[in-house]
Amino acid sequence: MEITLEVNGVPHTVVVDPRISLLDLLRERLELTGSKKGCDHGQCGACTVLIDGRRALSCLALAVAQEGSEITTVEGLAGDGQLHPLQAAFLEHDALQCGYCTPGQLCSAVGMLAERGPSAVTEELTGEPELTAAEIRERMSGNLCRCGAYPNIVTAIAAVAR
Repeated sequence: MEITLEVNGVPHTVVVDPRISLLDLLRERLELTGSKKGCDHGQCGACTVLIDGRRALSCLALAVAQEGSEITTVEGLAGDGQLHPLQAAFLEHDALQCGYCTPGQLCSAVGMLAERGPSAVTEELTGEPELTAAEIRERMSGNLCRCGAYPNIVTAIAAVAR
């Protein structure tokens, strides 16, 4: 099937097998290898990208379902030669060790900061919840880090959220 989608601001028209995942399209066909294939079952978050501004697990998203979508990968977060504020904060706060989960963590954090409304740990359900460490941990819970860099990841996200 032929599909057209925009990846990191660049339009692409590609012919794909209807069974190919968005992750495999990004990595194997478009050579954007920032998004990682961790578990390939939607359990680790290493493949998180933004689809039309919302975070999504690209290993579970079929490429054909993304016709007309705007996809942002970790490669598309920086702009004009400058790191995205979250990328800079991850460096400043040492929010990574091996770095395998970092692209997914970054894309998820960008999407999370744009989200509104309560989470499972929000105490006051009226108004916009304060982005506490507990809120950040809950909202980022779909992204796993085998190295255990969570405290610094939360600190980096909180620094940008302020």
